[in-house]
Amino acid sequence: MTKLLNFPSEVNDTSARIVAAGAVAMAVAYSITGWGWILIPLTYGFIARVASGPRFSPLGLLATKVITPRLTSINHRILPGPPKRFAQGIGAIFSIVATVLFLIDFTVASRIVTAALAGPALLEAALGFCVGCKMFSGLMRLGVIPESVCVECSDISARLRTQSIAKNSQ
Repeated sequence: MTKLLNFPSEVNDTSARIVAAGAVAMAVAYSITGWGWILIPLTYGFIARVASGPRFSPLGLLATKVITPRLTSINHRILPGPPKRFAQGIGAIFSIVATVLFLIDFTVASRIVTAALAGPALLEAALGFCVGCKMFSGLMRLGVIPESVCVECSDISARLRTQSIAKNSQ
């Protein structure tokens, strides 16, 4: 069971950005239309990705197994997984809150929360700027998240060397 619910230690940035674009599309669609059924795949996707990465997320599988492998002309960056998992967790919280608000008939508040979720997801999708990852980094610096959670995150120079070696070997 532990292996089944295991988040990847590394994440392809291209796939993460594709997933973020899907989350933006669903969040904006719900915020505009108020169609509550859109919250089902949005919320499920975040929960599934927090639990196991793309393994049980239809959007995650589409990004990692179908779209990203076909983007051969792009230089794919590999990033540490724990900050991305943290970011997915924040998305899960926002989408769960939006769903609960919708279910108790606070639809305007639900749409506002979902629109707020779309902002950071858009930054990730369009610019590769992960708000959740920056929060994760700040919490590591403050000692709230121990370095043992993501040793690679605390030593960026090692990651840059690894990426440089990978580029040169291609």
